[in-house]
Amino acid sequence: MGRTQLKTKLRRKVFVDETHRPAAPAPTVDALLEKAQTLIVQCDYELARKFIQRVLEQQPDNAVAKEMLGVAHLELGELAPAKEIFTSLVSAGGPSPPPSSAHLYLAQLSEGDPHEAIRHYQAAVDILSTQLKGKERATDENPDEGEVRKNIVGALIGQVEIWMDPEYELCFDPAAEKTCEELLASALQVDLGNSEALSSLASVRLSQQRPDEAKKCLEEAWRRWKDMDLDDDNLPPLASRLSMVKLFLELDMFNEALLTLNGIMAEDDQDVEAWYLEGWCFFLMAERARENGGSLGELTFENLARDSRDCLEACRTIHANQEHPDKALLEHAKELIQQLDAAGIKPSPLDEEGEGNDERDWEDEDSDDDDVQMQ
Repeated sequence: MGRTQLKTKLRRKVFVDETHRPAAPAPTVDALLEKAQTLIVQCDYELARKFIQRVLEQQPDNAVAKEMLGVAHLELGELAPAKEIFTSLVSAGGPSPPPSSAHLYLAQLSEGDPHEAIRHYQAAVDILSTQLKGKERATDENPDEGEVRKNIVGALIGQVEIWMDPEYELCFDPAAEKTCEELLASALQVDLGNSEALSSLASVRLSQQRPDEAKKCLEEAWRRWKDMDLDDDNLPPLASRLSMVKLFLELDMFNEALLTLNGIMAEDDQDVEAWYLEGWCFFLMAERARENGGSLGELTFENLARDSRDCLEACRTIHANQEHPDKALLEHAKELIQQLDAAGIKPSPLDEEGEGNDERDWEDEDSDDDDVQMQ
């Protein structure tokens, strides 16, 4: 009995000692930054800011933390503090050299001042080009070299888009065409065959009334990524693929447009612009069918027009649900719906669960090559 009581006392003593263990060490700055980055990826910007603030309390001039804080502000729609932070990173007294990403963010925040945006894009190009030269001289393999090249190309394309934007006076500058040609030549020199640069070049060729050359550029761009998996890091961003779809439609490349949209829908079936472009694509195909006597390949005008109506109705519904800001897109979708309605084209009937067929009932049909090959 006495031995049992002794064991109990020993166990209790050990238990008491456990409660007085020293507190765990505070997380390191690197650990806090890693956690903040993870939260930003997860779109939890409010919580990410709390971890970033803990870093800045210890290291007020930590450039990585400040940039993360700027990103959090940006994603939360707080543009003024975001711009202030990014400006501090590229100003005197900031890190040297400044982060190229800060210039890229500032370029995007310079709406209304195209010259300022171009200056920031070019500053990013200069910084990244210096980094790239250092990597090319290195003997070890640099796994992030491809990312540097991609960012340079993106900054060059950003300048091209500003020069081509009819909202800015630069579009009418006599030097605009030559400047765009030079910027895109530089982009393709940095990353030969870059699909986004080829797509931008196609847009320039269209503006020059050179559709055959534009089509060749688009075909080459599409060939480089059309067979990639959706999780492939080399797949162009969704926004870039949407821009490419618009070019496909300008050139009557309906097959490529639909296949690209199928991939986009697989990533995000609530993308308003994707639904709109799909409806617009089917509308144009229906018009071609009517011009050809009522059919396009094996598809009739009625089938194509109904598919267009279903996609546009889905676009209108999602636009309302998301309170999407693009009013012009919605107005054009409504105009197309009115034209289809005047032609006697109604939405697909509701199924037994009360849902229409606009949730991609045509997908199985269009998945066959014969059905999608319309050219």
